[in-house]
Amino acid sequence: MTRPVSIVALLISFVLSTWTAVDGADAPKKINVLLIAGDDVAPFHDWRDISESTREVLVDSGRFDVRICEDPLILESKKALSAYDAIVFTMYNKSVPMISETAKKNLLDFVSGGKGFYVQHLGSASFKDWDEFGKLCGRAWVMGTSGHGPRSVFAVDIADPDHPITKGMKGFKIFDELYAKLQGDTDIHVLVTADSDWSKKTEPLVFTVKYGKGRCVHNALGHDYKAIKNPSNKKLICRSVEWVATGKVAEESK
Repeated sequence: MTRPVSIVALLISFVLSTWTAVDGADAPKKINVLLIAGDDVAPFHDWRDISESTREVLVDSGRFDVRICEDPLILESKKALSAYDAIVFTMYNKSVPMISETAKKNLLDFVSGGKGFYVQHLGSASFKDWDEFGKLCGRAWVMGTSGHGPRSVFAVDIADPDHPITKGMKGFKIFDELYAKLQGDTDIHVLVTADSDWSKKTEPLVFTVKYGKGRCVHNALGHDYKAIKNPSNKKLICRSVEWVATGKVAEESK
């Protein structure tokens, strides 16, 4: 009497394991992201809040596996970087004003070799004496030149509604800092803009940059968790990181 039961149990186990294997095969591979946090301090920015909120937005989308490193010196290890599809820079690195030549080369090789780079808000102010980092960012925040008016609610416009990152998106409002007078002359493709009362100009806020075989996106939005978790900005963050890592945005991401 026990033998038939054992056979049935084995059959059920086989079917369940087969289903699991099929499900695993069908599940899309997650994008591996290295998020390098900065250390700018309050009252200007709560960098831990910014890095953790950005990580939550990416992880909650179900499309990313994100590791946070609070030290940009991880760039010293080419082997460590090889595990990732994209590097995300979320904050200005105040205590590390410059990195070594090895770290510089590793970062540039990572991107130019075909992987992705995403920089957010004040992250572009890092390594101010390294011109090539400014090229990765497309435009960089320069202390004493760049600026913004009082934090407020402002309207954001979609400059290119056909790009995979912004496809189908409409203009939106966000409570944030409207960055202006970002510096640089690298060719950029502007996706999102806003009219600044401070600079009296239409400012590029989200744009792409080509670097070798790689892709970069600069998103100047994201002063804190409120701005980062604005529904439209969440979409921009996830789509941007997916695009720099893969060169496309999956249909289900839209």
